[in-house]
Amino acid sequence: MKIKDLYDKKRTLLSFEIFPPKKNYPLKTVFQTIEELKDLKPDFISVTYGAGGTSKDRTVEIASKIKNEYHIEALAHLTCISSTTDEIDDILHALHMNHIENILALRGDIPENPDFEFPSPLQYTYAKDLIQQINHSRKVSIGAACYPEGHPKCENKVRDIKHLKEKVDAGVDFLISQLFFDNELFYRFMEEIDLAGIQVPVSAGIMPVLNAKQILRMQKLAGCSLPSKFRRILEKYENNPEALKEAGEAYALEQIIDLMAWGVDGIHLYTMNKSETARKIAKNIKMIRNIGKE
Repeated sequence: MKIKDLYDKKRTLLSFEIFPPKKNYPLKTVFQTIEELKDLKPDFISVTYGAGGTSKDRTVEIASKIKNEYHIEALAHLTCISSTTDEIDDILHALHMNHIENILALRGDIPENPDFEFPSPLQYTYAKDLIQQINHSRKVSIGAACYPEGHPKCENKVRDIKHLKEKVDAGVDFLISQLFFDNELFYRFMEEIDLAGIQVPVSAGIMPVLNAKQILRMQKLAGCSLPSKFRRILEKYENNPEALKEAGEAYALEQIIDLMAWGVDGIHLYTMNKSETARKIAKNIKMIRNIGKE
């Protein structure tokens, strides 16, 4: 089923994000994570690329297993900045042959290898270029990323939303947000994109912080701000890993409860392949859903 149709049928989707293991690690590690999450019945599971598309073959294989063996909708990430149009066509064909109907179209990170050779001339500059290519066939439902605090590489929020509108107009069916720790910033962002005429469903990306190193890395990559309440948690528990893990899970759940009360279209949980934390949060979400039905 296409994810765009799931948003039409159900309020507040729940989805997970997992990532392929590094090249020299066996795939069974991520399959074990999926095995531990499957009974939670997420609406879909997204599978990332590695940096620079280094795990693209594994992304197809994992997405295929999620879809065809676990019978859960799979959302395959697809990045383009370092690819040729022929390479993208090959991946799209592989996804089609594996019955994958949903793609998250991304520009992708610049490869870290300084000797990496980009296609010449460069065949993709922005995610919208990839979206236009995928949309030409319209065999899949297309998702894209959005940034409640603005893309870290964009000069200002107004221009960032303009670029987002261009992506949506190119054929995007739904959006998944970058992680954030202040719900008010997300609500303000939703007002801003509504004013810009962006009307597709948006899932809120939530990441439970499990250790201090993780949050420093995420801040560097995503440019997300830390509200004072969250900073106090980090300062209090930075030398107590187990307490920080529990506090991070509790903070994420508090965010989710507030988002669900607000009426968010979906919750997208960045699991970091940690099934224990994802299970704990998802079970609480299920309980909240059931209470809402009473």
